[in-house]
Amino acid sequence: MRVGVITGSGTHALPALQSSTARVEETRFGAVLLIEGSVSGVPVVHISRHGDGHERLSSHVNHRAHISALKHARVDAVLAVTVCGAVDPTLALGDLVAFDDLHFISNRLPDGSLCSLYETPGERGRGHWIFEQPFSASLRDALLQGAQQSGLQVRERGCYGHVDGPRFNSRPEIAALRAAGVSAVSQTAGPETVLAGEAELPYALLGYVTDYANGVVEAATPVEELRRYLHASTEAFDATLAAAIGGLAQDPTPAPTGTVLRFD
Repeated sequence: MRVGVITGSGTHALPALQSSTARVEETRFGAVLLIEGSVSGVPVVHISRHGDGHERLSSHVNHRAHISALKHARVDAVLAVTVCGAVDPTLALGDLVAFDDLHFISNRLPDGSLCSLYETPGERGRGHWIFEQPFSASLRDALLQGAQQSGLQVRERGCYGHVDGPRFNSRPEIAALRAAGVSAVSQTAGPETVLAGEAELPYALLGYVTDYANGVVEAATPVEELRRYLHASTEAFDATLAAAIGGLAQDPTPAPTGTVLRFD
């Protein structure tokens, strides 16, 4: 199996990646820096959403190029991680969440355009992504087992809420998301989930709680506390991903999530 890994804020490199080399993949949506190597003998292709030094804010991330580059690189599955703000007050700071559902009503990319790989009428391969659950069950299991093997606290289910950045959300906005059943929010994984579905790339998402979203608890999370957990997420993600990827070595290639109803 060949595994794509997408990391976000606080995790710009994979310490577990061995014999790594960098190359630029050109896609019709733009160029992407890929870091290729292996983890426990499993070929891995890594993309840092934000780049070194967090060069790109969430509003600058080229999601279509990232998913297209992983498709071109012939990965069989994608594991993604994100730091996130808790909307569910029962989540503790430092908890991991293996998301099993998605709240992304706007279905928009950062530039405001619709979130789809299909840009023009009549485009070959165009279709509708149809699914019951948006995340790959077998890849979720791998992430759960990886977290548990690493001795980390992980919530087995949760609804991921995509919010537009780069600002954080107001109390009424978070209250509405909580009423809709959202567990935690961040600003990047909604488009990834949809585009991976359209590309028929099995995808799973792991969150790390760095703060409580606005109004979830009585006292707001201090920015320095958020920074502390952001730094701590790097080690948690590295350990979990290394164990999860190693666990995938003997697994069959996962099936795409859902079906793409195509018109040619």
